[in-house]
Amino acid sequence: MDYQHYLKCFIRAILAGMGIGLGGAVLLGTMGINPELKWVGAILFSIGLFTVFTFGLDLYTGKVGYMFDDKPWTYGIDLLIMLLGNFVGTLLIAQCMPMADQFVPGFIDAKIAMLDDPVKIVLKGIFCGILMFIAADVYKTKKSYLGAFICVPTFILAGSEHSIADMFYFCSAGVFSVDALIFIILVALGNAIGGVIIPLCRKYMYEETA
Repeated sequence: MDYQHYLKCFIRAILAGMGIGLGGAVLLGTMGINPELKWVGAILFSIGLFTVFTFGLDLYTGKVGYMFDDKPWTYGIDLLIMLLGNFVGTLLIAQCMPMADQFVPGFIDAKIAMLDDPVKIVLKGIFCGILMFIAADVYKTKKSYLGAFICVPTFILAGSEHSIADMFYFCSAGVFSVDALIFIILVALGNAIGGVIIPLCRKYMYEETA
């Protein structure tokens, strides 16, 4: 087992989680000033993905779409390490920037309430996963940040769910519960499903057949 590889992956994942945490903090900050400024926070949230792309960090939602892209089976271990590291990163930022009390009842309770309809949570995660793959692939193939600055505000304003952003929200609100964990798992599953839709369809549509 290549422990150096996994350690580096873990460190990159922590930094990626911190980037998303900063994006979440600015979203909450703008909404705290005025809820009607959510669109401003949605745009500025892109700082998270901008940071991830610029420094080559490991963000679960940006990497999960490539799990079937000629990756070894150990890539699954990488993804689990990314999830753990992303959580640590969001937790660190959340400790520095806790969610304001007025946000906690409505913002967090609304997410927990969705557990009554887990399929809805997964579907919201799928929508976000598709957008995150688009953003990641645009940068990977075009070296353009355009995907990040379009897809991030879209997933926020559309009301979809991003597993790492949700980690930050729960940590920032100080909510560490079984319900929160289940919610994150469902969203992460949806993100994974959404992340592989385009690459799998692309392989089928454009691969040359013998």
